[in-house]
Amino acid sequence: MTFPQPFYKWRPHPWHGLEAGREVPKFVQAYIEITPFDLVKYEIDKVTGYLRVDRPQRSSSQPPTLYGFIPRTYCGNRVGALAKGCDQGDRDPLDVCVFSERPINRAEVIVNARVVGGLAAIDGGEADDKIVAVLENDSVWKHVETIEQLPKVLVERLRHYFATYKLVPGQSAPTMQVGETYGLEHALKVVQASLADYDEEYGQ
Repeated sequence: MTFPQPFYKWRPHPWHGLEAGREVPKFVQAYIEITPFDLVKYEIDKVTGYLRVDRPQRSSSQPPTLYGFIPRTYCGNRVGALAKGCDQGDRDPLDVCVFSERPINRAEVIVNARVVGGLAAIDGGEADDKIVAVLENDSVWKHVETIEQLPKVLVERLRHYFATYKLVPGQSAPTMQVGETYGLEHALKVVQASLADYDEEYGQ
């Protein structure tokens, strides 16, 4: 039997086995871990590549977008150097939030997305940037070139989600500090830095 190319005998690891995108850093591929319908925080298991239940959300806050990561990225020293207030990334793949007009309620899917900006965030003293993107060829969002063109209320919801999704009742202060949004130019630098950090950490 002849199989199409590329053919994987086994499922490729979502972080290491998938491509970052067709034209990075602007056009990326996003592996989705969480949908706007999830009240549980899921996270990729770095060893097996399967989704693991990280924690049930303590609050009623839900992600306003698809939420996942860009394959073959790593937040190391280069990503950290681009963040104000720290010099080290969180040593995870680079997070990405993807706006879609049509509801997508399944996780563990791959979407093609176009980067439009980002959200600065520091978690426990480490850079934890959230790249903001729009679904490629989306009927509503395809005209958006930079985050400033998105409705302010949607960006506010995104900021509020990340400012609250790690809150624990009785905790004196949250570990997550959410900064300002940034535009396309800086977002492309962050994606490029995460690709370089990945190459340094894991090789070609």
